[in-house]
Amino acid sequence: MEVPVTPRPLSARTLGRRLSMLLAGAVAVGATSLLTAQQPIPGGPAPGTGPVTSDERHEVVDRIATLLAERYVFADVGLKSGQQLQAELASGAFDALTDPKAFAEALTKSLQQVNHDKHMRVVVKPPQAVGEDRVDPIAQQLRQRAAMESGNFGFNRVERMEGNIGYLDLRGFAPAELARETAVSAMRLLAGADAIVIDLRKNGGGSPDMVRLLCSYFFETPTHLNSLYYREGDRTQEFWTTAEVQGPRMADVPLFVVTSNGTFSGAEEFTYNMQTRGRATIVGETTGGGANPGGVFAANDRFGIFVPTGRAINPVTKTNWEGVGVKPDVPVAATAALDTALALARVAAGAHRTAEIENGRVEREALARELRLAESLYADGRDDDAARAVTSALDQARTQRLIDEGLINWLGYDYMGRKSLPMAIAIFEYNTRAYPTSGNTYDSLGEALLNAGRTQAGLASYRRSLELDPGNSNAKAVLEKSEHERH
Repeated sequence: MEVPVTPRPLSARTLGRRLSMLLAGAVAVGATSLLTAQQPIPGGPAPGTGPVTSDERHEVVDRIATLLAERYVFADVGLKSGQQLQAELASGAFDALTDPKAFAEALTKSLQQVNHDKHMRVVVKPPQAVGEDRVDPIAQQLRQRAAMESGNFGFNRVERMEGNIGYLDLRGFAPAELARETAVSAMRLLAGADAIVIDLRKNGGGSPDMVRLLCSYFFETPTHLNSLYYREGDRTQEFWTTAEVQGPRMADVPLFVVTSNGTFSGAEEFTYNMQTRGRATIVGETTGGGANPGGVFAANDRFGIFVPTGRAINPVTKTNWEGVGVKPDVPVAATAALDTALALARVAAGAHRTAEIENGRVEREALARELRLAESLYADGRDDDAARAVTSALDQARTQRLIDEGLINWLGYDYMGRKSLPMAIAIFEYNTRAYPTSGNTYDSLGEALLNAGRTQAGLASYRRSLELDPGNSNAKAVLEKSEHERH
């Protein structure tokens, strides 16, 4: 079943705060982004629309040479790249190029012949519409955010496939600050799958913070994923899995990542993180080979260049995928990669399912023993000891992720159906402590208390349920009936 993942609307205050954060870094070096080369040039006046002149060619080449010498992560290579560009300009290699796009492409080709850096590209800023406010950065950011929202922040498709395989088609790593809720929704939908396939064949990269967020779901303990070294300030930024995630972690679920030669930048980081940690099987083609983060700098008012100002350093290999790409564990053409990954995932899912059942057997038996002990303590009139035994048993089971709110609730109703009301009440009370914001836990406790003849406590529990969940029609009906009978 395919399930859409829809982003939640943001309040004006929240959007304003997030836009201010984006604007603050709009013309920075891209210090926290593994961006693709096709990024808009921030700020600046409207670009010209006529042919490229000789003066403009000189202006752009000289500015690019300066930017590379000052900013490129490898200073010597940046200097050499700029000098090569100036030498070609002096030789007349660009004289015939009056079309802006053709000029940008020629500069890109020349630069990459020297530095072989696939992130480095000269780009042309799109001309603005007549009458458009040329100096409105907020409008620019709103347009960019709207474009990301229209693409659901890259979360193109989330689906549970045959064999209980979770599938995510991810087309980009949007900034976590903007796309967190969408990401969390997608990961919640994958939870419970017996194997997961993440399709990055059409993913050109994006924010390392989103890479870190998604990676965090697949590791149980703190894990150093990647580091980014920046020439400016001679500093290194480490990226570790987050201490907490919203929703369950899937640290032991078989994971498959599908790639193509178009998988690039941040998408390659995700793939490399998983491969070097032995966390996923990579299926498909060798990726594009862009590991150097950076940002777009203006060369003049209509040309800019993406300058890689840093480089990735994997904590396991001490290197990265720049120029070589991430090599798959299972090489196969991109067109056949998904089918191959799904076939592998179905086999892995069956094995995982069997292992989960067997691995949980000991824990389930221990829980059953502890609950039987609590029953016997209640039968002996040792109510306090019995309640402590219930708490201890359920605490242990929750720590082992054997049970959750729904299963605890079911367990309570099972005891209530067997007329073991003290056990049912103890279990329901535990659930209200473990999940104090859930109206359903208080509703169930209220029912058990009323069945035990503890009317006032039962009605108080129903009132608390209604406070937490004003739409709880059952609680409303019980309280209204009580009020009617009282009068």
